[in-house]
Amino acid sequence: MSVVNALGERIVRCPACGQDSVYAASNPYRPFCSARCKGIDLGAWASEEFRMPADAPPDDDPFGDPKRQ
Repeated sequence: MSVVNALGERIVRCPACGQDSVYAASNPYRPFCSARCKGIDLGAWASEEFRMPADAPPDDDPFGDPKRQ
């Protein structure tokens, strides 16, 4: 849930740290509260902490082996 401050800007929860963040053009890091939180999130994506589940073959199983199909 978001609230509105005195300037009419929405205040949302920062996805990285949970603190209040201004969701407006005045905040270049939106929806994050700071460059630090934005960098933490980018680092999590780069290190593959956020992944979509996929049905992948086991590492010891050759991928696309026609004999196994």
